[in-house]
Amino acid sequence: MRTKKADYESRKDIILGIVVNEYIKTVSPVSSGLIAQDYPLDVSPATVRNILAELEEEGYLTHPHTSAGRMPTQMGYRYYVDNLMNEIKLLEGEQARIKTEYDQGRKDLEKVLEKTSQMVSDITHYTSIISVDGIPDKVFLHGTSYVVGYPDMQDIQKIREILSTLEEKERLLSVINRHLQKRIQIYIGHEMACSNIGECCSLAVSQYRLPAGTSGRIAVLGPTHMDYQRVVSTLDYLTEYLNRAL
Repeated sequence: MRTKKADYESRKDIILGIVVNEYIKTVSPVSSGLIAQDYPLDVSPATVRNILAELEEEGYLTHPHTSAGRMPTQMGYRYYVDNLMNEIKLLEGEQARIKTEYDQGRKDLEKVLEKTSQMVSDITHYTSIISVDGIPDKVFLHGTSYVVGYPDMQDIQKIREILSTLEEKERLLSVINRHLQKRIQIYIGHEMACSNIGECCSLAVSQYRLPAGTSGRIAVLGPTHMDYQRVVSTLDYLTEYLNRAL
């Protein structure tokens, strides 16, 4: 039998998940009015406001001074990724494209990894980075132009710092080649320990291992409000396909 406290904590999780998902979609602060209007939570608007205030006090949400709406903090994104994120699958058309691309040139390793980097970037609309273990100069990079399109990225100096970091292969490899504790490791903001981009970016990394023995990392760099569900589903499918089919 669920207690009132358990029900309340469950509602807090639901509301935090709503705020994160809405902010990822709109990159706009999320108000209690929008939540009460668009989501059938069977709670009063006052309760929604109280829960939002609690989540802010606990460090999961914040709000710009010019808005009454809330937006996730890095702590909020971390809780969302670890506890609230749903698994989704790539669309059938995207899966078919991946299979077709690989079938056209699977014998040439360099072409395979180049195509993989391009597809990851095309599907996620973020920057993709692929490394090859033992070959530090071999890095495949696509989608750097997406950086200037982040809706909340108006700081030209910050854009330059991100692009500069993407050009430094050694620095990139030191970030994506860390020991992975999970099948897909997600570093949010300062967790990357990369001072130039840690305030505004997140990184998702998976490991591939081809049957012929070649291995390395596939990574996606995007804003902290990246669509984590889509990024994880893309890395999951592509990594599994590389490991199994090539």
